[in-house]
Amino acid sequence: MRVIITASTVGEWMPTFVQLNKLYTGESERLKVQFYQSGVGMLSSAVAFTRLALEDKPDLVIQIGIAGAFNKKLALGKVVVVNEEILGDIGVEEDGNWKDIFDLKLEKSSYHPFEKRKLPNPWLSKYNLLKLPEVNAISVNEISTNKQRIEVLSKKYKPTIETMEGAALHYVCRETNIPFLQIRSISNYVGERDKSKWKINHSIEQLNKTVLAYLEKLYSIK
Repeated sequence: MRVIITASTVGEWMPTFVQLNKLYTGESERLKVQFYQSGVGMLSSAVAFTRLALEDKPDLVIQIGIAGAFNKKLALGKVVVVNEEILGDIGVEEDGNWKDIFDLKLEKSSYHPFEKRKLPNPWLSKYNLLKLPEVNAISVNEISTNKQRIEVLSKKYKPTIETMEGAALHYVCRETNIPFLQIRSISNYVGERDKSKWKINHSIEQLNKTVLAYLEKLYSIK
């Protein structure tokens, strides 16, 4: 089984790269793991994931990274897996209302790869081996900081977390029929710009502990 672990930045997967059992990067025929940096935002990530799908043809893509949480009951450092992704900033603000591409009739809400405006992971039940909490996510190219904007997104889409690349993964992998998993660790709350209150290092540490445990579990059942 060929597995690619990807993140927007090298720092998000480097602890796993350093600590990973060398069996999985060279000797094992059952599980071969590679690492890939996609870049920040949906544009660079979409290109990166398309290349992976067409050139490398992996059996499983695991996207990892930190994320912001809308719900403050979700503890910083908590590791979750994404069930559904939503495009959060493609559309127009008109007469004080946010209208996305589906509201504008520029895209059909259930035209592949979408399902009711969302990009769900059809392989989640098979590959959520650690039974991580499943959440819904929204992807944006501009990190949400405006209180009114955050309220609009929360009310319209009811996301649990916000990322900048997740929807690109879900879109490309659904289009190319490649199994995928998006694992995120909560580093901050959406709208909080005082980075002294963020837990980036702790979140990355918890994230990579989870990824290492996941690969061990994946190897044991293959």
